[in-house]
Amino acid sequence: MSVVIAIIAPGEMGSAVGRRLREGGARVITALAGRSAASIARAERAGLAGVDSDERLVAEADFLLSIVPPGEAIGLVERLAPVLTRSSRKPIYVDCNAVAPATAERIGGLVAATGCRYVDAAIIGPPPAGAARTMFYASGEAAKELLRVGALGLQVRVLDAPAGAASALKMSYAGITKGLTGLGAAMMLGATRSGAAAALRQELGESQPHLLAWLSRQVPAMFPKAYRWVAEMEEIAAFAERDAAAQQIYRGLARLFERLADGDAAEAELAALSEFCRQATMAGR
Repeated sequence: MSVVIAIIAPGEMGSAVGRRLREGGARVITALAGRSAASIARAERAGLAGVDSDERLVAEADFLLSIVPPGEAIGLVERLAPVLTRSSRKPIYVDCNAVAPATAERIGGLVAATGCRYVDAAIIGPPPAGAARTMFYASGEAAKELLRVGALGLQVRVLDAPAGAASALKMSYAGITKGLTGLGAAMMLGATRSGAAAALRQELGESQPHLLAWLSRQVPAMFPKAYRWVAEMEEIAAFAERDAAAQQIYRGLARLFERLADGDAAEAELAALSEFCRQATMAGR
């Protein structure tokens, strides 16, 4: 009998993970009630089987993978907790979201109260497709259970550490990569406002060509994700709670991404960033 994996939710990452697991032989299910037309279409393209309620989702699943924006991770487990508690079937709850260790601990406590086992997991990399490097890290008492999912086509690394370690790794990694993206965007905008954009591009191209090339890819790729990065920066700030200066950095980045995600209000800044990166890319060819 194939492993049944429930994925919430079929966004860009969730649907790609579901497709990879289905291709590996799993039956992958998801709840589509209340989802957007785009999410439903993604789920259908990935071959995910839709179920009509949380009760059916829990009743059929061996594993439940939570893959949602970080600001929704607590809300999801709170929503599912009564269903998980009532169910005679106890799927392994795998929280794959970019949250601080303290948030992961809270989620783990809520899961444990339902009688289910909990895996603190972290995804590093893009949605799995082709040769893309997408790594799942897992920590906690039930972490090795995720190797069963890994055998279906995912790259899984188990950390010999308690729950919260995988989330700490994700916070550290995203704090560097997404933090650099935010810092780059902030300084591109500062240079543009001050009339120094062309000079900054030239200097970076001459003294830091690899950094300029990286930022020219990463900054435009951030635009459609900025709204999700707001909560992630807040979680990183919480992770850095014992370092007031670091907290301030990531809270500031949260406000930057919040501003860039603000639709029409951000149009001029997004246009300026796009132009800076376009010119840098053209100069590098």
